[in-house]
Amino acid sequence: MSVKEIIIFLFIHLVLPLAGLAVYLRLLARLRKQNLVSTLGIYFFIIFVTYGGLLMVVLTAFFWRWSGMASLGTFYLLLPAPVLMGITAYNNNKLNSLSRYHRLAFQLGVFYFVVFPAVVLIMYFSRA
Repeated sequence: MSVKEIIIFLFIHLVLPLAGLAVYLRLLARLRKQNLVSTLGIYFFIIFVTYGGLLMVVLTAFFWRWSGMASLGTFYLLLPAPVLMGITAYNNNKLNSLSRYHRLAFQLGVFYFVVFPAVVLIMYFSRA
């Protein structure tokens, strides 16, 4: 394995997930200050896992070798993620006026149904 491959591997599989975890924990601290963790903590966890997984699958497809873990991530993005993001959007639509975090969770939940098909199309046509 060359140095370039090691750097790519470490970025995709170590740096990116750790950065996402750090941002999520920072967001939880902000939510705690406003007493919103109990309602939004799980929704933002789903959002971070879904969009982070999408980013990891895209980076793996373009810069690394496809693996069984990438296939499992793609399976998650195809079947459970739309259901979970739909639930996130639906539940936060009712609470949209409570805080900007509820509005953001709603928008990110809906936005997944635009982003995921667009990413699939871009990946499909870039490989053709």
